[in-house]
Formats: sequence, structure tokens, C-alpha cells
Amino acid sequence: MKQLNEDIKSGTMKQVYLLWGEEAYLRRQYRDRLRDALAGGDTMNCHYFEGKGIVPGEIIDLAETLPFLAERRVIVLENSGLLKKGGETLAEYIKDMAETAYLVFVETEIDKRSRLYKEIKAAGRIAEFAVQDMGTLRRWIAGLAAKEKKGITDEDIRYFLEKTGTDMENIRAELEKLFCYTMGRARITAADMDAVCVRRVTNQIFDMIHAIADRKQKRALELYYDLLALKEPPMRILFLIARQFNLLLQVKECRKKGCDNHTTAVRTGLRDFLIGKYAAQAARFETEDLRKALRDCVEAEERVKTGKMNDVLAVELLIVAYSTAGT
Repeated sequence: MKQLNEDIKSGTMKQVYLLWGEEAYLRRQYRDRLRDALAGGDTMNCHYFEGKGIVPGEIIDLAETLPFLAERRVIVLENSGLLKKGGETLAEYIKDMAETAYLVFVETEIDKRSRLYKEIKAAGRIAEFAVQDMGTLRRWIAGLAAKEKKGITDEDIRYFLEKTGTDMENIRAELEKLFCYTMGRARITAADMDAVCVRRVTNQIFDMIHAIADRKQKRALELYYDLLALKEPPMRILFLIARQFNLLLQVKECRKKGCDNHTTAVRTGLRDFLIGKYAAQAARFETEDLRKALRDCVEAEERVKTGKMNDVLAVELLIVAYSTAGT
């Protein structure tokens, strides 16, 4: 990203760029900045294509067409899939492209072995936008709050991220709600977050499993019915319950082996700051109970798929079975 920023700032542009990675918010931000830097507000000679139906030959014909009263013809290709398959024609073109043509590829996933990737790397600039680490997200949130003249503690930022997850677009949207809600006040608190921020479904599932562990059947079922009211499909809820039990089992096994939080995070795919929370919940279950819960989730899915039981009832009975006192 540093080199990309330098290109935009200096105005010394490459003819071909690739912006890729899981972080959609940053991808779109830099796509727009790069497009503006290249086209300078010229909409007549700036073209946007999206999806896997893009025909490379048509893109080349357009690139070979001289721009109208301008120095550049800018072509943005987003989610084309050409960096995984079918990009050979454009790869060959990049070797000797028109001096006035500028190509910007924007992709979530790529294959670094593809010929197109290799040609872009040789001729242009590649920037990867991975999911940001917690330190970066904390600084970003604190910076956005400071611009709004709002104070927020590190502890409350951590709580906020537990609610929103690490998707920057979702974070930005939830922050905007908080800024409006706290208008006239200088500090954002956890109570404000509880009042206006939308909890992720995975958080609801975490709370449901917690209620099950505490044998609070009424609370566990309330959370389940809330998810159904939000139009969450029962089979997706079942999948998330199984996923949660599986994560708890993995965390428990890592703890038995003496793994620290970072190692456990790497092995489970969880964020470092969540490990303590998951370890505490895992400690409420025996290892064999977690294994049995996973088997029961599989059996519940099978009963639904074979038509032996209604999906809503299958998940409800699973929750009741594991939240009944004495089980």
C-alpha cells in the first residue's frame, strides 16, 4: 500500500494495477482513489466492468482506442476472475499495451501462478488488502473517533470489535451510528454500543452456547427464537452452533497442549483477543461433551435432510437437550 500511496501522491502512475485481498472496504477505497488519480474526473474515458462475463478481446479493443481529448483511457475490471482463469489474452496484451491505456484489476481472490498475475507484477503494481490486525483496527477506530471529537477507551474499542467483527465496512457503518447517537457528548461508551450496534449472528450463537453451558434453557431458547425472528435459516443456525462447539473443542485441546493465545489463534483461525473468551467458555464443557455435541449436530442435520424432522424443531430439540439441568 505504501508504494500505491506514493504513486497516487506523486502522480507517477503505472499502466496496470492489481488491488486484491479479503478486506473489501480498503479495496474499494483504493480503487476509487486510484481511478480518480488516473482519470482526474474524466468520465468519458473511464470505464468500469464487473463480473465474470468480461470478454478480454473487447477490453483490448477499448484499450487500443485513443482517449477523446485526454491523455489516458482508464479501464477498471472488478471481480472478473481473470486472475484465476482465462486471463492469458490480457496477459499477452500487457506486454505491449497502448501507451494511453491504463488497466486496474480489483479482485478478492487470485492465483499467483497465473500468467496474468505474473505479467502485472512485471509491468505494474500489486497491492494486497488483507484483513487488518487488531492493532491497526484499534488505531483506525480511535482516529475516526478523534476526527469527530469523540473519546473512546481501548477497552471499549475491544468490546466494540467483539460486537462488529473485523470487517472495516461494517465497522465504519456501526461507528457512524454511534457518532449520531452520541451527538452532543464527548465520549462513546459500551452502553452506547449496546444501544445502537447490531450484534453479529456469531455473537448470538456464542451467547446461546453460554446459556446452554449454564443450563439456562429459557435464555438459550429466547436467543434461538430471536434469530428465527431475524429470518436466520434454522440450518444456518445449526451450522453455526456446530462451528462454535468445534472451535471450543479446538481451543480446549490447544490449552491442554500448553499453547499460548497466539498459537491457539493461528491453529483455530480465531483472533488473538478472542482466545481468552473462548477458553473460558470451553472450560465449562468436558472434552467428550463437546465431541458428542458435534456428533449430535451432524445427526440433527441428517434427520432434517432425510425428511425425518422439521428443521426448526430439530435445532430446538438440540438446544433443549444440552441446556436441560442435570445433562
